[in-house]
Amino acid sequence: MTRNPGTVVIFAQEADAPVDAVVRELDRRGAAVFRADTAWFPQRLSLDARLDRDGRWRGILCTEHRAVALEDIDAIWYRDPSAFSFPAALTEVERAYAHREARLGFGGVLAALPVLWVNHPNRAADAMFKPLQLATAAACGLRVRPTLVTNSPAAASRFAREHRTGGTVCKSFGPNTITEGGQLKVAYTRRLGATDLAALDGVATTATQLQGWVDKTHEARVIVIGERMFTITITADSPSAHVDWRSDFAALRYRLVDTPREVENGLRRYLDNLDLAYAAVDFAIDQDGFCFLESNSSGQYGWLEAQTGAPLTAALADLLTRRARSRP
Repeated sequence: MTRNPGTVVIFAQEADAPVDAVVRELDRRGAAVFRADTAWFPQRLSLDARLDRDGRWRGILCTEHRAVALEDIDAIWYRDPSAFSFPAALTEVERAYAHREARLGFGGVLAALPVLWVNHPNRAADAMFKPLQLATAAACGLRVRPTLVTNSPAAASRFAREHRTGGTVCKSFGPNTITEGGQLKVAYTRRLGATDLAALDGVATTATQLQGWVDKTHEARVIVIGERMFTITITADSPSAHVDWRSDFAALRYRLVDTPREVENGLRRYLDNLDLAYAAVDFAIDQDGFCFLESNSSGQYGWLEAQTGAPLTAALADLLTRRARSRP
């Protein structure tokens, strides 16, 4: 077992090509890397941590083949790892209890480490809330569209009438995919038509997000990595992709462009307010410029690097080794 000072710890799913690329870049630079998936805990990943008198957790995080001392960790990249995985013999109630204890114990020790987080899971969890994102973006000087959150069909109808000229879209608050009956279903952003507006009873089922349509010419994803920003415009060449570009990747064109100064300034304030080191931020672009849509603190970027050559892998490696470079 080797203890490596200045180690970068990466929590990610096992099949993640962009993470593979970052690990190769870190290896090329001679950085020590410990990679694991939280799904490995507690069966393939172990934690042994003791609180010292100075209030710092010290101990070992290890797999069968690798180990890292907690005090040797410089940075943790928490990139959408899988859920904890427990022995099949546990009952449903026991599994729920074990998951809670793992989250609060294993996760709690990691959360207390004074390291560079990209991103701290607690901050990332807070930043998932779309209403918080929109309010924070507006407070930071970024332009946002009128938005309604409601479970009232009458309120939804009033909002749609207020925006009948430009139109209204319905958007999910969380991940837009569900699996039902073994089938993957995707809820893309939907522009509401006359038939939808005549049958809004489903709004009463749960919280619903409606937003004024942006008469956009194209869109952009801004990848923020520490102090660096990479803006890639996305132009859609099909009707479905014009509403939601995720619906038709084959119809998209990409271009790496400079980030407008007002967008850059607003995003710096936005990430500072939410205490994030990384975000993938989506904008619609119309005749008035950039309009904030949403932010994902573990959003995808790999295909954008492949399409444009933007040095995102190198920028992430720079960020994750920043503390090591600043050591005397």
